[in-house]
Amino acid sequence: MKKIEAIIKPFKLDEVREALSTIGVTGLTVTEVKGFGRQKGHTELYRGAEYVVDFLPKVKIELVVAAAQVDGAIEAIVNAARTGKIGDGKIFVTNVEQVVRIRTGETNEAAI
Repeated sequence: MKKIEAIIKPFKLDEVREALSTIGVTGLTVTEVKGFGRQKGHTELYRGAEYVVDFLPKVKIELVVAAAQVDGAIEAIVNAARTGKIGDGKIFVTNVEQVVRIRTGETNEAAI
């Protein structure tokens, strides 16, 4: 089993969710986060005053899938989240040793 964490632009969330649903991903967790990468924020003008926005709003999606689904899930996220502009985000994949569904006690792949 693998945990996929994707940091994407907020307006791409619905497209990514639909793409993952299409390939059979049944659950995910979404968190509103702030951060920056190579773009290092930007400046904005508000009521005549210029200020720096260091941390940009992003969305973090977390999902756990069977090892066989990893490539499909990554491809779905990339295709749905890509705008071709800086700040599209990143995907991180890590190993998951154990999963337990609290309600039923199911473990590992049955719990996903």
